[in-house]
Amino acid sequence: MLAAAAGVAVSALAAGLLTGVPAPIISVGNAAVDLAPPALKDFAVEQFGTLDKPILLGGIIVVIAVVAAAAGLIGLRHPRAALALTGLLGGLAVLAAATDRTSLTAAPVTVVPAVLALVTSLVALASMLSRLSRREAAESAPWLEAHPGDDVGADFDRRKFIEAVLATGAVTAAAGIATRFLGGTAAVASRGAVRIPMPADRAGAVPAGAQLRVPGITPYLTNNDDFYRIDTALTPPDVPTDGWTLRIHGMVDREIELDFTALLQRRLVERRVTLTCVSIEVGGDLAGNATWIGVPLSELLAEAGVQDGADALLSTSADGFTAGTPISAVTDGRDAMIAIAMNGEPLPIIHGFPARMVVPGLYGYVSATKWLTEIEVTRFADFTAYWTDRDWAEQAPIKTFSRIDVPGSFAQLKAGSNAVAGVAWAQERGIDRVEVRVDGGDWQPARLGAADGLATWRQWVVEWDAEPGSHELEVRATDATGEVQPSERVPPRPDGATGWQSVSVTVT
Repeated sequence: MLAAAAGVAVSALAAGLLTGVPAPIISVGNAAVDLAPPALKDFAVEQFGTLDKPILLGGIIVVIAVVAAAAGLIGLRHPRAALALTGLLGGLAVLAAATDRTSLTAAPVTVVPAVLALVTSLVALASMLSRLSRREAAESAPWLEAHPGDDVGADFDRRKFIEAVLATGAVTAAAGIATRFLGGTAAVASRGAVRIPMPADRAGAVPAGAQLRVPGITPYLTNNDDFYRIDTALTPPDVPTDGWTLRIHGMVDREIELDFTALLQRRLVERRVTLTCVSIEVGGDLAGNATWIGVPLSELLAEAGVQDGADALLSTSADGFTAGTPISAVTDGRDAMIAIAMNGEPLPIIHGFPARMVVPGLYGYVSATKWLTEIEVTRFADFTAYWTDRDWAEQAPIKTFSRIDVPGSFAQLKAGSNAVAGVAWAQERGIDRVEVRVDGGDWQPARLGAADGLATWRQWVVEWDAEPGSHELEVRATDATGEVQPSERVPPRPDGATGWQSVSVTVT
Protein backbone atom coordinates (compact mmCIF):
# COMPACT_ATOMS: atom_id res chain seq x y z
CA MET A 1 0.00 0.00 0.00
CA LEU A 2 2.90 2.34 0.76
CA ALA A 3 4.31 1.72 -2.71
CA ALA A 4 0.99 2.74 -4.28
CA ALA A 5 0.85 5.84 -2.09
CA ALA A 6 4.32 6.81 -3.25
CA GLY A 7 3.26 6.41 -6.87
CA VAL A 8 0.13 8.52 -6.39
CA ALA A 9 2.09 11.26 -4.58
CA VAL A 10 4.89 11.41 -7.15
CA SER A 11 2.40 11.52 -10.01
CA ALA A 12 0.47 14.34 -8.34
CA LEU A 13 3.73 16.26 -7.95
CA ALA A 14 4.57 15.74 -11.62
CA ALA A 15 1.10 16.86 -12.70
CA GLY A 16 1.49 19.98 -10.57
CA LEU A 17 4.68 20.84 -12.40
CA LEU A 18 3.12 20.37 -15.85
CA THR A 19 0.53 22.98 -16.82
CA GLY A 20 -2.66 21.47 -18.17
CA VAL A 21 -1.86 17.85 -17.27
CA PRO A 22 -4.29 16.16 -14.84
CA ALA A 23 -3.02 13.86 -12.12
CA PRO A 24 -3.54 10.18 -13.03
CA ILE A 25 -6.15 9.72 -10.30
CA ILE A 26 -8.14 12.52 -11.95
CA SER A 27 -7.75 10.91 -15.38
CA VAL A 28 -9.08 7.63 -14.00
CA GLY A 29 -12.01 9.53 -12.51
CA ASN A 30 -12.71 11.29 -15.80
CA ALA A 31 -12.72 7.94 -17.57
CA ALA A 32 -15.20 6.64 -15.00
CA VAL A 33 -17.43 9.68 -15.56
CA ASP A 34 -17.36 9.32 -19.34
CA LEU A 35 -17.94 5.56 -19.33
CA ALA A 36 -20.64 5.48 -16.64
CA PRO A 37 -24.18 4.85 -17.91
CA PRO A 38 -26.47 7.91 -17.77
CA ALA A 39 -28.70 6.35 -15.11
CA LEU A 40 -25.71 5.95 -12.79
CA LYS A 41 -24.72 9.60 -13.27
CA ASP A 42 -28.27 10.72 -12.53
CA PHE A 43 -28.26 8.60 -9.37
CA ALA A 44 -24.96 10.11 -8.22
CA VAL A 45 -26.14 13.70 -8.69
CA GLU A 46 -29.52 12.96 -7.10
CA GLN A 47 -28.04 11.21 -4.07
CA PHE A 48 -24.86 13.20 -3.51
CA GLY A 49 -25.46 16.55 -5.25
CA THR A 50 -22.29 18.64 -5.41
CA LEU A 51 -20.45 15.98 -3.38
CA ASP A 52 -20.55 13.53 -6.29
CA LYS A 53 -17.00 14.33 -7.41
CA PRO A 54 -15.31 14.03 -3.98
CA ILE A 55 -17.17 10.77 -3.41
CA LEU A 56 -16.02 9.41 -6.79
CA LEU A 57 -12.40 10.33 -6.06
CA GLY A 58 -12.69 8.82 -2.60
CA GLY A 59 -14.00 5.62 -4.15
CA ILE A 60 -11.06 5.49 -6.56
CA ILE A 61 -8.63 5.94 -3.66
CA VAL A 62 -10.34 3.10 -1.79
CA VAL A 63 -10.03 0.83 -4.84
CA ILE A 64 -6.33 1.70 -5.18
CA ALA A 65 -5.79 0.99 -1.49
CA VAL A 66 -7.58 -2.37 -1.68
CA VAL A 67 -5.67 -3.47 -4.80
CA ALA A 68 -2.38 -2.28 -3.28
CA ALA A 69 -3.06 -4.14 -0.04
CA ALA A 70 -3.91 -7.27 -2.03
CA ALA A 71 -0.67 -6.90 -3.99
CA GLY A 72 1.27 -6.62 -0.75
CA LEU A 73 -0.28 -9.77 0.68
CA ILE A 74 0.19 -11.71 -2.55
CA GLY A 75 3.77 -10.51 -2.72
CA LEU A 76 4.68 -12.29 0.51
CA ARG A 77 4.48 -15.57 -1.39
CA HIS A 78 4.32 -14.58 -5.05
CA PRO A 79 6.37 -11.42 -5.71
CA ARG A 80 6.00 -11.59 -9.48
CA ALA A 81 2.21 -11.78 -9.23
CA ALA A 82 2.20 -8.75 -6.94
CA LEU A 83 4.34 -6.79 -9.38
CA ALA A 84 2.08 -7.85 -12.26
CA LEU A 85 -1.03 -6.69 -10.38
CA THR A 86 0.62 -3.37 -9.60
CA GLY A 87 1.70 -3.03 -13.23
CA LEU A 88 -1.86 -3.70 -14.40
CA LEU A 89 -3.23 -1.00 -12.10
CA GLY A 90 -0.57 1.45 -13.27
CA GLY A 91 -1.16 0.52 -16.89
CA LEU A 92 -4.83 1.39 -16.58
CA ALA A 93 -3.82 4.78 -15.18
CA VAL A 94 -1.52 5.35 -18.17
CA LEU A 95 -4.35 4.42 -20.56
CA ALA A 96 -6.74 6.78 -18.77
CA ALA A 97 -4.18 9.59 -18.97
CA ALA A 98 -3.56 8.99 -22.66
CA THR A 99 -7.27 9.25 -23.45
CA ASP A 100 -8.21 11.99 -20.96
CA ARG A 101 -10.31 14.61 -22.77
CA THR A 102 -9.55 17.17 -20.05
CA SER A 103 -5.81 17.25 -20.67
CA LEU A 104 -4.64 20.49 -22.23
CA THR A 105 -1.33 18.94 -23.30
CA ALA A 106 -0.78 16.39 -26.04
CA ALA A 107 0.92 13.01 -25.66
CA PRO A 108 3.51 12.00 -24.62
CA VAL A 109 3.63 14.75 -21.98
CA THR A 110 0.10 14.01 -20.79
CA VAL A 111 1.08 10.46 -19.72
CA VAL A 112 4.28 11.46 -17.88
CA PRO A 113 2.67 11.59 -14.40
CA ALA A 114 0.99 8.21 -14.91
CA VAL A 115 4.22 6.61 -16.12
CA LEU A 116 6.04 8.02 -13.10
CA ALA A 117 3.33 6.60 -10.84
CA LEU A 118 3.76 3.19 -12.44
CA VAL A 119 7.56 3.21 -12.21
CA THR A 120 7.62 4.56 -8.65
CA SER A 121 5.11 1.99 -7.42
CA LEU A 122 6.93 -0.91 -9.09
CA VAL A 123 10.36 0.14 -7.84
CA ALA A 124 9.12 0.73 -4.29
CA LEU A 125 7.21 -2.54 -4.17
CA ALA A 126 10.09 -4.52 -5.70
CA SER A 127 12.51 -3.04 -3.18
CA MET A 128 10.37 -3.91 -0.17
CA LEU A 129 9.52 -7.38 -1.46
CA SER A 130 13.21 -8.02 -2.09
CA ARG A 131 14.04 -7.21 1.53
CA LEU A 132 11.26 -9.43 2.78
CA SER A 133 12.26 -12.35 0.57
CA ARG A 134 15.88 -12.17 1.76
CA ARG A 135 14.74 -12.15 5.36
CA GLU A 136 12.55 -15.20 4.77
CA ALA A 137 15.47 -16.96 3.10
CA ALA A 138 17.61 -16.34 6.17
CA GLU A 139 14.90 -17.57 8.54
CA SER A 140 14.41 -20.75 6.50
CA ALA A 141 18.20 -21.40 6.44
CA PRO A 142 19.50 -20.25 9.84
CA TRP A 143 22.93 -21.83 9.26
CA LEU A 144 23.59 -18.96 6.88
CA GLU A 145 23.73 -16.63 9.87
CA ALA A 146 26.70 -18.55 11.32
CA HIS A 147 29.11 -16.90 8.89
CA PRO A 148 30.34 -13.50 10.02
CA GLY A 149 29.80 -10.80 7.44
CA ASP A 150 27.16 -12.77 5.55
CA ASP A 151 24.59 -10.42 3.94
CA VAL A 152 21.51 -12.54 4.51
CA GLY A 153 21.24 -12.35 8.27
CA ALA A 154 17.75 -11.78 9.64
CA ASP A 155 18.79 -8.65 11.56
CA PHE A 156 20.42 -7.17 8.45
CA ASP A 157 17.36 -7.86 6.32
CA ARG A 158 15.07 -6.34 8.92
CA ARG A 159 17.18 -3.20 8.99
CA LYS A 160 17.27 -2.94 5.21
CA PHE A 161 13.54 -3.54 4.98
CA ILE A 162 12.85 -0.75 7.46
CA GLU A 163 15.17 1.50 5.48
CA ALA A 164 13.26 0.72 2.28
CA VAL A 165 9.93 1.45 3.97
CA LEU A 166 11.23 4.71 5.42
CA ALA A 167 12.68 5.76 2.06
CA THR A 168 9.37 5.08 0.33
CA GLY A 169 7.52 6.96 3.04
CA ALA A 170 9.90 9.90 2.72
CA VAL A 171 9.34 10.06 -1.04
CA THR A 172 5.58 9.95 -0.49
CA ALA A 173 5.64 12.67 2.16
CA ALA A 174 7.98 14.93 0.19
CA ALA A 175 5.89 14.62 -2.95
CA GLY A 176 2.70 15.25 -1.00
CA ILE A 177 4.11 18.38 0.66
CA ALA A 178 5.46 19.71 -2.63
CA THR A 179 2.11 19.09 -4.29
CA ARG A 180 0.39 21.23 -1.65
CA PHE A 181 2.79 24.09 -2.30
CA LEU A 182 2.11 23.73 -6.02
CA GLY A 183 -1.55 24.51 -5.35
CA GLY A 184 -0.94 27.93 -6.96
CA THR A 185 -1.42 26.68 -10.51
CA ALA A 186 -0.89 28.74 -13.64
CA ALA A 187 -4.58 29.62 -13.70
CA VAL A 188 -4.51 30.79 -10.08
CA ALA A 189 -1.55 33.08 -10.74
CA SER A 190 -3.10 34.31 -13.97
CA ARG A 191 -6.42 35.09 -12.31
CA GLY A 192 -4.66 37.07 -9.60
CA ALA A 193 -3.21 39.40 -12.22
CA VAL A 194 -6.50 40.10 -14.02
CA ARG A 195 -8.13 43.51 -13.61
CA ILE A 196 -11.68 43.72 -14.92
CA PRO A 197 -12.42 47.04 -16.70
CA MET A 198 -15.47 49.07 -15.77
CA PRO A 199 -18.35 47.81 -17.95
CA ALA A 200 -19.80 50.27 -20.42
CA ASP A 201 -23.33 49.20 -19.48
CA ARG A 202 -23.80 48.76 -15.71
CA ALA A 203 -26.53 46.65 -14.14
CA GLY A 204 -27.54 49.34 -11.68
CA ALA A 205 -28.41 48.84 -8.04
CA VAL A 206 -30.47 45.89 -6.85
CA PRO A 207 -34.06 47.20 -6.58
CA ALA A 208 -35.21 48.14 -3.11
CA GLY A 209 -37.33 45.29 -1.79
CA ALA A 210 -35.74 42.56 -3.90
CA GLN A 211 -34.15 41.15 -0.73
CA LEU A 212 -36.90 40.33 1.78
CA ARG A 213 -36.01 40.47 5.44
CA VAL A 214 -36.93 36.92 6.33
CA PRO A 215 -34.49 34.86 8.42
CA GLY A 216 -33.40 31.73 6.56
CA ILE A 217 -34.51 32.79 3.08
CA THR A 218 -32.04 32.29 0.23
CA PRO A 219 -30.07 35.54 -0.28
CA TYR A 220 -31.09 37.44 -3.38
CA LEU A 221 -27.48 37.41 -4.63
CA THR A 222 -25.46 34.23 -4.18
CA ASN A 223 -21.88 34.56 -2.95
CA ASN A 224 -19.27 32.99 -5.21
CA ASP A 225 -18.28 30.53 -2.48
CA ASP A 226 -21.91 29.40 -2.10
CA PHE A 227 -22.74 29.21 -5.80
CA TYR A 228 -23.51 25.67 -6.89
CA ARG A 229 -21.01 23.82 -9.02
CA ILE A 230 -22.11 21.10 -11.44
CA ASP A 231 -19.85 20.13 -14.35
CA THR A 232 -18.07 17.10 -15.76
CA ALA A 233 -14.58 18.11 -14.57
CA LEU A 234 -13.29 16.31 -11.48
CA THR A 235 -10.80 19.15 -11.08
CA PRO A 236 -11.05 22.48 -12.90
CA PRO A 237 -8.84 22.73 -16.00
CA ASP A 238 -5.69 24.78 -15.46
CA VAL A 239 -6.30 27.52 -18.04
CA PRO A 240 -4.16 30.67 -17.65
CA THR A 241 -4.99 33.72 -19.74
CA ASP A 242 -1.57 33.53 -21.38
CA GLY A 243 -2.15 31.42 -24.47
CA TRP A 244 -5.94 31.26 -24.06
CA THR A 245 -8.06 32.15 -27.07
CA LEU A 246 -11.73 32.07 -27.99
CA ARG A 247 -12.41 30.97 -31.56
CA ILE A 248 -15.76 31.60 -33.26
CA HIS A 249 -16.05 29.72 -36.53
CA GLY A 250 -18.25 27.46 -38.62
CA MET A 251 -21.19 28.86 -40.59
CA VAL A 252 -19.94 32.44 -40.41
CA ASP A 253 -18.72 34.98 -42.95
CA ARG A 254 -15.67 35.91 -40.87
CA GLU A 255 -13.94 33.70 -38.34
CA ILE A 256 -13.08 35.47 -35.09
CA GLU A 257 -10.28 34.61 -32.69
CA LEU A 258 -9.78 36.66 -29.53
CA ASP A 259 -7.16 36.39 -26.83
CA PHE A 260 -8.02 37.45 -23.28
CA THR A 261 -6.64 40.97 -23.69
CA ALA A 262 -8.75 41.50 -26.80
CA LEU A 263 -11.80 40.19 -24.98
CA LEU A 264 -11.27 42.70 -22.15
CA GLN A 265 -11.09 45.49 -24.72
CA ARG A 266 -14.54 44.72 -26.12
CA ARG A 267 -17.69 46.49 -24.93
CA LEU A 268 -18.52 44.96 -21.56
CA VAL A 269 -21.96 44.75 -19.98
CA GLU A 270 -22.99 43.91 -16.43
CA ARG A 271 -26.14 41.89 -15.74
CA ARG A 272 -27.72 39.92 -12.93
CA VAL A 273 -28.69 36.42 -14.10
CA THR A 274 -29.94 33.34 -12.28
CA LEU A 275 -28.36 30.07 -13.45
CA THR A 276 -30.03 26.70 -12.96
CA CYS A 277 -28.77 23.14 -13.39
CA VAL A 278 -31.15 20.77 -15.15
CA SER A 279 -30.44 18.21 -12.42
CA ILE A 280 -32.29 20.31 -9.84
CA GLU A 281 -35.04 18.31 -8.18
CA VAL A 282 -38.33 19.78 -6.99
CA GLY A 283 -37.32 21.87 -3.98
CA GLY A 284 -33.63 21.52 -4.86
CA ASP A 285 -30.84 24.05 -4.54
CA LEU A 286 -28.87 23.73 -7.79
CA ALA A 287 -29.49 27.34 -8.73
CA GLY A 288 -27.84 30.66 -7.95
CA ASN A 289 -28.16 34.34 -8.76
CA ALA A 290 -25.06 36.40 -9.52
CA THR A 291 -23.88 39.61 -11.16
CA TRP A 292 -21.96 38.85 -14.34
CA ILE A 293 -19.72 41.03 -16.51
CA GLY A 294 -19.01 39.99 -20.06
CA VAL A 295 -19.12 40.59 -23.79
CA PRO A 296 -22.57 40.38 -25.41
CA LEU A 297 -22.62 37.20 -27.46
CA SER A 298 -25.01 38.72 -29.98
CA GLU A 299 -22.41 41.37 -30.87
CA LEU A 300 -19.74 38.75 -31.52
CA LEU A 301 -22.11 36.76 -33.73
CA ALA A 302 -23.11 39.89 -35.64
CA GLU A 303 -19.45 40.66 -36.26
CA ALA A 304 -18.80 37.11 -37.43
CA GLY A 305 -21.85 37.13 -39.70
CA VAL A 306 -24.09 34.12 -39.10
CA GLN A 307 -24.95 32.38 -42.36
CA ASP A 308 -28.42 31.30 -43.43
CA GLY A 309 -29.45 27.89 -42.14
CA ALA A 310 -27.44 28.03 -38.93
CA ASP A 311 -29.57 27.45 -35.83
CA ALA A 312 -27.12 26.35 -33.12
CA LEU A 313 -23.93 27.22 -31.29
CA LEU A 314 -21.70 24.31 -30.34
CA SER A 315 -19.54 25.57 -27.48
CA THR A 316 -16.48 23.66 -26.32
CA SER A 317 -14.69 23.78 -22.99
CA ALA A 318 -10.97 23.42 -22.38
CA ASP A 319 -11.74 20.03 -20.83
CA GLY A 320 -13.57 18.78 -23.92
CA PHE A 321 -17.14 19.33 -22.69
CA THR A 322 -19.58 20.49 -25.37
CA ALA A 323 -23.01 22.12 -25.30
CA GLY A 324 -25.52 23.02 -27.98
CA THR A 325 -27.34 26.37 -27.67
CA PRO A 326 -30.08 27.72 -29.94
CA ILE A 327 -28.89 30.80 -31.81
CA SER A 328 -32.35 32.28 -31.26
CA ALA A 329 -31.72 32.30 -27.50
CA VAL A 330 -28.70 34.59 -27.84
CA THR A 331 -30.04 36.93 -30.52
CA ASP A 332 -33.57 37.65 -29.22
CA GLY A 333 -32.59 40.49 -26.91
CA ARG A 334 -31.81 38.55 -23.75
CA ASP A 335 -28.46 39.20 -22.07
CA ALA A 336 -26.44 36.23 -23.33
CA MET A 337 -22.73 36.86 -22.86
CA ILE A 338 -19.20 35.56 -22.71
CA ALA A 339 -18.73 36.21 -19.00
CA ILE A 340 -15.35 37.12 -17.53
CA ALA A 341 -16.39 38.30 -14.05
CA MET A 342 -18.76 37.13 -11.33
CA ASN A 343 -19.95 39.29 -8.45
CA GLY A 344 -17.30 41.93 -9.04
CA GLU A 345 -14.23 39.73 -9.45
CA PRO A 346 -12.66 37.61 -12.20
CA LEU A 347 -14.50 34.35 -12.64
CA PRO A 348 -13.53 31.88 -9.91
CA ILE A 349 -11.60 29.01 -11.42
CA ILE A 350 -14.31 26.48 -10.50
CA HIS A 351 -16.86 28.68 -12.25
CA GLY A 352 -15.05 28.89 -15.57
CA PHE A 353 -12.02 31.21 -15.50
CA PRO A 354 -10.98 32.76 -17.79
CA ALA A 355 -14.31 32.86 -19.68
CA ARG A 356 -17.64 31.07 -19.78
CA MET A 357 -21.03 31.35 -21.44
CA VAL A 358 -24.07 32.75 -19.63
CA VAL A 359 -27.44 32.52 -21.39
CA PRO A 360 -30.54 33.49 -19.37
CA GLY A 361 -33.49 31.14 -19.59
CA LEU A 362 -31.67 27.93 -20.53
CA TYR A 363 -30.53 25.13 -18.26
CA GLY A 364 -26.77 25.05 -17.86
CA TYR A 365 -26.11 21.88 -19.82
CA VAL A 366 -27.20 23.59 -23.05
CA SER A 367 -25.80 27.05 -22.38
CA ALA A 368 -23.33 27.58 -19.52
CA THR A 369 -20.07 26.16 -20.88
CA LYS A 370 -17.18 26.92 -18.51
CA TRP A 371 -13.50 27.32 -19.46
CA LEU A 372 -14.76 28.29 -22.91
CA THR A 373 -12.37 27.99 -25.85
CA GLU A 374 -14.49 27.59 -28.97
CA ILE A 375 -17.91 28.38 -30.41
CA GLU A 376 -18.93 26.78 -33.69
CA VAL A 377 -21.90 28.24 -35.53
CA THR A 378 -23.68 25.21 -36.93
CA ARG A 379 -26.96 23.27 -37.13
CA PHE A 380 -28.49 21.01 -34.50
CA ALA A 381 -28.91 18.39 -37.22
CA ASP A 382 -25.13 18.21 -37.65
CA PHE A 383 -23.94 17.38 -34.11
CA THR A 384 -24.72 15.98 -30.70
CA ALA A 385 -23.25 17.50 -27.55
CA TYR A 386 -21.94 15.90 -24.35
CA TRP A 387 -25.25 15.53 -22.53
CA THR A 388 -27.44 14.99 -25.57
CA ASP A 389 -25.19 12.02 -26.30
CA ARG A 390 -26.36 10.78 -22.90
CA ASP A 391 -30.09 10.97 -23.56
CA TRP A 392 -30.82 14.51 -22.37
CA ALA A 393 -32.97 16.82 -24.49
CA GLU A 394 -31.44 18.82 -27.31
CA GLN A 395 -33.06 22.06 -26.15
CA ALA A 396 -34.00 22.90 -22.58
CA PRO A 397 -35.62 26.22 -21.62
CA ILE A 398 -35.89 26.68 -17.86
CA LYS A 399 -39.26 25.70 -16.43
CA THR A 400 -41.22 27.67 -13.85
CA PHE A 401 -39.84 26.77 -10.43
CA SER A 402 -40.76 27.67 -6.85
CA ARG A 403 -39.12 26.59 -3.61
CA ILE A 404 -39.84 26.83 0.12
CA ASP A 405 -36.71 27.87 2.01
CA VAL A 406 -38.35 28.38 5.40
CA PRO A 407 -39.59 26.53 7.29
CA GLY A 408 -37.49 23.48 6.51
CA SER A 409 -38.85 19.96 6.25
CA PHE A 410 -40.00 18.52 9.58
CA ALA A 411 -39.49 21.85 11.32
CA GLN A 412 -40.95 22.33 14.80
CA LEU A 413 -42.88 25.62 14.89
CA LYS A 414 -44.69 27.58 17.55
CA ALA A 415 -48.38 28.31 17.09
CA GLY A 416 -49.17 31.76 15.75
CA SER A 417 -47.61 33.85 13.01
CA ASN A 418 -44.85 32.10 11.03
CA ALA A 419 -43.16 33.16 7.80
CA VAL A 420 -43.30 30.75 4.88
CA ALA A 421 -40.80 32.06 2.34
CA GLY A 422 -38.57 31.14 -0.56
CA VAL A 423 -37.67 31.93 -4.16
CA ALA A 424 -39.31 31.42 -7.54
CA TRP A 425 -38.20 31.96 -11.12
CA ALA A 426 -39.42 31.70 -14.70
CA GLN A 427 -36.65 33.26 -16.75
CA GLU A 428 -37.48 35.30 -19.82
CA ARG A 429 -41.15 35.16 -18.76
CA GLY A 430 -41.06 36.51 -15.23
CA ILE A 431 -42.91 35.56 -12.05
CA ASP A 432 -46.41 37.04 -11.76
CA ARG A 433 -47.68 35.22 -8.68
CA VAL A 434 -46.63 32.76 -5.97
CA GLU A 435 -49.16 30.95 -3.80
CA VAL A 436 -49.01 28.73 -0.75
CA ARG A 437 -51.61 26.37 0.64
CA VAL A 438 -51.84 24.43 3.88
CA ASP A 439 -53.14 20.85 4.06
CA GLY A 440 -54.67 21.04 0.58
CA GLY A 441 -56.80 24.09 1.41
CA ASP A 442 -57.24 27.34 -0.46
CA TRP A 443 -54.26 28.95 -2.12
CA GLN A 444 -52.96 32.06 -0.35
CA PRO A 445 -51.12 34.71 -2.40
CA ALA A 446 -47.56 35.50 -1.35
CA ARG A 447 -45.97 38.91 -1.13
CA LEU A 448 -43.30 39.10 -3.81
CA GLY A 449 -39.93 40.78 -3.57
CA ALA A 450 -39.28 43.52 -6.10
CA ALA A 451 -38.70 42.32 -9.66
CA ASP A 452 -35.20 42.78 -11.09
CA GLY A 453 -35.83 41.93 -14.72
CA LEU A 454 -36.77 38.66 -16.37
CA ALA A 455 -33.42 36.91 -15.89
CA THR A 456 -33.45 36.63 -12.09
CA TRP A 457 -35.42 34.87 -9.41
CA ARG A 458 -37.83 36.61 -7.02
CA GLN A 459 -38.18 36.12 -3.32
CA TRP A 460 -41.63 35.64 -1.78
CA VAL A 461 -43.19 35.34 1.68
CA VAL A 462 -46.53 34.40 3.23
CA GLU A 463 -47.41 35.12 6.85
CA TRP A 464 -49.10 31.95 8.11
CA ASP A 465 -51.20 31.85 11.27
CA ALA A 466 -50.19 28.34 12.29
CA GLU A 467 -52.41 26.18 14.47
CA PRO A 468 -51.16 23.24 16.57
CA GLY A 469 -50.79 19.92 14.78
CA SER A 470 -49.03 18.38 11.79
CA HIS A 471 -49.33 20.30 8.54
CA GLU A 472 -48.24 20.09 4.92
CA LEU A 473 -47.27 23.28 3.10
CA GLU A 474 -47.23 23.47 -0.71
CA VAL A 475 -46.08 26.19 -3.10
CA ARG A 476 -46.70 26.97 -6.76
CA ALA A 477 -45.83 29.85 -9.07
CA THR A 478 -47.46 31.45 -12.08
CA ASP A 479 -45.38 33.09 -14.78
CA ALA A 480 -46.15 36.39 -16.48
CA THR A 481 -47.86 34.62 -19.39
CA GLY A 482 -50.44 33.21 -16.97
CA GLU A 483 -49.11 29.64 -17.07
CA VAL A 484 -49.30 27.91 -13.69
CA GLN A 485 -46.44 25.68 -12.55
CA PRO A 486 -47.53 22.05 -13.21
CA SER A 487 -48.47 19.99 -10.15
CA GLU A 488 -47.32 16.66 -11.56
CA ARG A 489 -43.87 15.65 -10.38
CA VAL A 490 -41.55 14.82 -13.25
CA PRO A 491 -37.86 13.90 -12.76
CA PRO A 492 -35.09 16.08 -14.21
CA ARG A 493 -34.36 13.82 -17.19
CA PRO A 494 -34.63 14.68 -20.04
CA ASP A 495 -35.31 18.44 -19.86
CA GLY A 496 -35.93 19.51 -16.26
CA ALA A 497 -38.10 18.60 -13.28
CA THR A 498 -41.60 19.91 -12.59
CA GLY A 499 -43.96 19.69 -9.63
CA TRP A 500 -45.04 21.52 -6.49
CA GLN A 501 -42.74 21.34 -3.50
CA SER A 502 -44.31 20.28 -0.21
CA VAL A 503 -42.92 20.63 3.31
CA SER A 504 -44.20 18.84 6.42
CA VAL A 505 -44.05 20.72 9.72
CA THR A 506 -45.26 20.28 13.28
CA VAL A 507 -46.82 23.16 15.22
CA THR A 508 -47.03 23.14 19.02
